[in-house]
Amino acid sequence: MSNNRINYANHTKTDFIDDLRSQVNEYFKNRNISKFGNTGIKIKSVLMMVLYVVPFVLMLSGLITSVWLMLLFWGVMGIGMAGLGMVLMHDANHRTYSKNQKINAFLGNSLYLLGGFPATWKFQHNTLHHGYTNIDGFDGDIHTTGYLRFSPNQPHHKIHRIQQWYAWFFYTLMTISWITVKDFQQLWNWRDNELFVKSNKSYSKLYRDLIVSKILYYGIALALPIILIPFAWYWVFIGFLVMHIVAGFSLTIIFQTAHVMPTSSFPLPDDSGNIENSWAVHQLMTTTDYAPNSKVFSWLIGGLNFQVVHHLFPTVSHVHYKNLSEIVKKTTRKYQLPYHVQSSFLKAVYSHFLMLRQLGKNMSA
Repeated sequence: MSNNRINYANHTKTDFIDDLRSQVNEYFKNRNISKFGNTGIKIKSVLMMVLYVVPFVLMLSGLITSVWLMLLFWGVMGIGMAGLGMVLMHDANHRTYSKNQKINAFLGNSLYLLGGFPATWKFQHNTLHHGYTNIDGFDGDIHTTGYLRFSPNQPHHKIHRIQQWYAWFFYTLMTISWITVKDFQQLWNWRDNELFVKSNKSYSKLYRDLIVSKILYYGIALALPIILIPFAWYWVFIGFLVMHIVAGFSLTIIFQTAHVMPTSSFPLPDDSGNIENSWAVHQLMTTTDYAPNSKVFSWLIGGLNFQVVHHLFPTVSHVHYKNLSEIVKKTTRKYQLPYHVQSSFLKAVYSHFLMLRQLGKNMSA
């Protein structure tokens, strides 16, 4: 990722975000509620933890005597793993799960349970993705291997012509990338990034923590099951992969359908690092909501179908996004600004498929 700074315009619709923030503040004040998580988020967190931990404990106990049931349990763990990431870890690392920032810091470390590394995740997500959404060279979420093309500003290769078909396979590898090479690569790549250096420990301590965390994760999540579960090691390893395939695919399609869409813009800064829109308008131009009326789906994925609201108010817990989305919709209309929404998740996935196909045809900025 580039070390250069991005400068957002301070003259385009700046009254929009001031007005919107004022209305959102009034929303919380008039209802006398906190912008942080509530009882609902705690219930969801417990549910996702149960889905992640209970199947694991049952498998280790030796009570599971069918290999197919064991594989099913690993799949359930994958659902719980993705749920913990979206419901608990995501809010905690945005410091919105609780008013108590010590609790947020503690729960943010739940990423270790998923095989990730909090220091690199927070920098990629909170700083790079939220700060520079869809800006190639800055936003880590659209930075891919050469096999995928998520921006019209990225190099085009012949293989991209069919990426709409094979991209889904790579989506299954998301968390496998976490637990193997990605954290190490990011830590190395950001060693000279002043924003990353300022916000974290010394590099020697980060590398030590990263290595120790991976050893502990593999020891508990893979070595221990191989030792205790009464099946051949390769069946246990396959189950471990099933968990990560389910989690990785679930997480990737939730996030990519919010930004790599036909309605999304992919602006580039000029030679001085200037972007033509203000930060708030940039978030509207690069982000999409979906399935706004699906209460169960939204509940399960931690409100991340309201990505526009999340990007405009990353310091507000997801439990408030549904209500805030109505305020955002009304205010964007007032200022004649776009508010991109797909009516259902399936429509969002299909639109993402169409965007992958469009990018595969050498669409340029």
